[in-house]
Amino acid sequence: MQSSIPGSRRGNKRMALPVEIPDGRLVDLLGKAIRNRSFTVGLCITLAILAAAILSFAWTPYDVTALVIADKQQPPSLLHWFGTDHFGRDIASMIMVGARNSIAVALVAVGIGIGIGVPLGCLAAARGGVIDEALMRLNDLVFAFPALLSAVMITAVFGPGAVNAIIAIGIFNIPVFARVARAGALALWPREFILAARAAGKGKALITVEHILPNMVTLLMVQGTIQFALGILAEAGLSYVGLGTQPPMPSWGRMLFDAQTRMATAPWMAIFPGMAIAVTVLGLNLLGDGIADVLDPKLRRRR
Repeated sequence: MQSSIPGSRRGNKRMALPVEIPDGRLVDLLGKAIRNRSFTVGLCITLAILAAAILSFAWTPYDVTALVIADKQQPPSLLHWFGTDHFGRDIASMIMVGARNSIAVALVAVGIGIGIGVPLGCLAAARGGVIDEALMRLNDLVFAFPALLSAVMITAVFGPGAVNAIIAIGIFNIPVFARVARAGALALWPREFILAARAAGKGKALITVEHILPNMVTLLMVQGTIQFALGILAEAGLSYVGLGTQPPMPSWGRMLFDAQTRMATAPWMAIFPGMAIAVTVLGLNLLGDGIADVLDPKLRRRR
């Protein structure tokens, strides 16, 4: 879990993707997406998890806040698809509600990273010099601390809860997107169409908005799926140590914590939340691979 927020070898590998968006009609792109197995499987998994999260706002098989001690630690059955926990709560219902909490935390945290990190990265690439050096060294300072440990310290200082978990995870998404945006922008500034825009009298800010950012959409989309998956892992880690989503609201990480001493008597309490985390992260990673394959023709030819 330590390396789950700022980035991984996989994330660094994808940072080197070309940033061009291929020409072609939307229908052609949709056709390529449907034929791509990674994209199709990842999209189906992601949509299924998202549908379960949205459905939980209107319906769950059982009330997740109701304690039915008489039904505690019931194995999976037709009445309780994934069994019950030590308080008699339905695990399937808790996974549905936990999905919306994990998605909400990860989504807002990624939004914070994109909203602050991308402008900083574009600024560093456009201005260069002292500003670029200062921003990159600040990023290095953030990366110098273990991500999960720093997130734990932040939530410990400001108190446990979903909001503080979002802030803690979002802080470490900022340098990730700043580096990705800077790398993508630096690759574009020497291009001919950028030089033509500068010759036409356009300023750096206008060039960034009109030409740089649209050509980084692919890169940011792929990195966004990576950080979204890592945000879900980070939220589960914070909840596991009691600093994420607080009871009585369910959380996948908290469910794993409650199950750790009951693996011998009620293994389903750990199996299903663990599978929910693994399947969600797998779906998002496959979706990111599929997006890269569909929108990056050079990468497709290399494969």
